Amino acid sequence: MHVADYVWYITVGLLLALLAFDVFVIGRRPHEPSTRESATAIAFYVGLAVIFGLGVWWFSGGQYAGEFFAGWLTEYSLSVDNLFIFLIIMSRFGVPRQYQQTALLIGIILALVFRGIFIAVGAAAINQFSWVFYLFGAFLVYTAIHLAKQGENDDEDFKENAVIRFAKRRLNATHEYNGVKLTVVQNGKRMVTPMLIVIIALGTTDLLFALDSIPAIYGLTQEPFLVFTANVFALMGLRQLYFLLGDLLRRLIYLSLGLSVVLAFIGVKLVLHAMHVNELPFINGGHHIEWAPEIPIWFSLGFIIITLGITTVASLVKSRKLQAETSAAVGSATPDERSEDGPVQDEPVQDQVQHKS
Repeated sequence: MHVADYVWYITVGLLLALLAFDVFVIGRRPHEPSTRESATAIAFYVGLAVIFGLGVWWFSGGQYAGEFFAGWLTEYSLSVDNLFIFLIIMSRFGVPRQYQQTALLIGIILALVFRGIFIAVGAAAINQFSWVFYLFGAFLVYTAIHLAKQGENDDEDFKENAVIRFAKRRLNATHEYNGVKLTVVQNGKRMVTPMLIVIIALGTTDLLFALDSIPAIYGLTQEPFLVFTANVFALMGLRQLYFLLGDLLRRLIYLSLGLSVVLAFIGVKLVLHAMHVNELPFINGGHHIEWAPEIPIWFSLGFIIITLGITTVASLVKSRKLQAETSAAVGSATPDERSEDGPVQDEPVQDQVQHKS
């Protein structure tokens, strides 16, 4: 796929303009987006992605259009799964709802930066060393196994890494949020706010997410232009999706399992491709393994759509069944039992940011 320099410039320029509009117009004031605002933004960004994919089909053919749509759907699904981790971070740090939009916006910008770096590094590595596909494939299979073992226990996904622990331990931090400010002056001393710790948590989490997403999309297309645009479109509208879905994210209980199947499939696809273009001297004498099949993009796209569709339907059916069982159990309890148990309170888990000792 040949992409002229001016096409790159125009594409990046338009995407940066959209990002600037999102930052300086839509996100100019901290607030919790309404359902209508969120739904409108999501429909707009998804529509843009579809139009872009159709444009790729018109100018470059169905093969590359299929690669874009497969990559976009995979990255979008991974991003939705990542939103659940963002939800946990917001809860643990007790971020007020009206400030969560700003935190998410900064987190998404950091994700774009990190993914851009990984895309460039991945493209350079693939161009120089075909054996990189073996590494990418093995890593995705490992990630898939980890997700499958994790199952429905998504709450265990987020564990404070060394950077977050260092920041909480070493930075002089206030206990209260001060709007969306990252630092404040108290008693003549500059201190950071919990918002900065949240940004650090989101940023380092974004970095880990990029390690999964970039190998996954390179298993579907090796075109840097499609890799870049699929990632950007997958991140657009995530902030609004976070508020639109809210607690509904918790109902997608099989999403991690479905993604593990998709990642395992892409991992196997990468290994087969690596075998097909093999140059390692200790494998088949350094010759290509001709019997290794190349999985066509139409099959990959269909597999991803069907897997994610089954995952979504199964999750909603399961969550509805669990909700019905819970309601039935509550309804069958006697008034005395309900009064003895008392109302169940869901207390958000918040990490207290401590002052440096």
